[in-house]
Amino acid sequence: MPGTRKLGRETAHRTAMLRGMVTFLLENGKIETTVTRAKEVSAMTEKFITIAKEENLHNKRLALAFITKEDVVTKLFKEIAPKYAERNGGYTRITKLGPRRGDAAEMAIIELI
Repeated sequence: MPGTRKLGRETAHRTAMLRGMVTFLLENGKIETTVTRAKEVSAMTEKFITIAKEENLHNKRLALAFITKEDVVTKLFKEIAPKYAERNGGYTRITKLGPRRGDAAEMAIIELI
């Protein structure tokens, strides 16, 4: 279930961070982050890709309420969601990279398949 990890942040900070990361992932197709953040971003991103598969006003407003850039929402509905029309979930891939040098946090790359 998306949104269950606290990630060591207060609610407003966590929500803002996840909104930014989901937007960046949909915009660029790939980001490098910690494993726990990647798992949370993956769940949220998959939710919005599933929403975008059916293009109607309600779904666009749901996406615009969370994703911070309007052009990314347009890209989601016009390019990304049609690419996954025949696929039932599993739109993202998390690849573990190993520990980060500074604090040994487990790093990962999350990307759209």
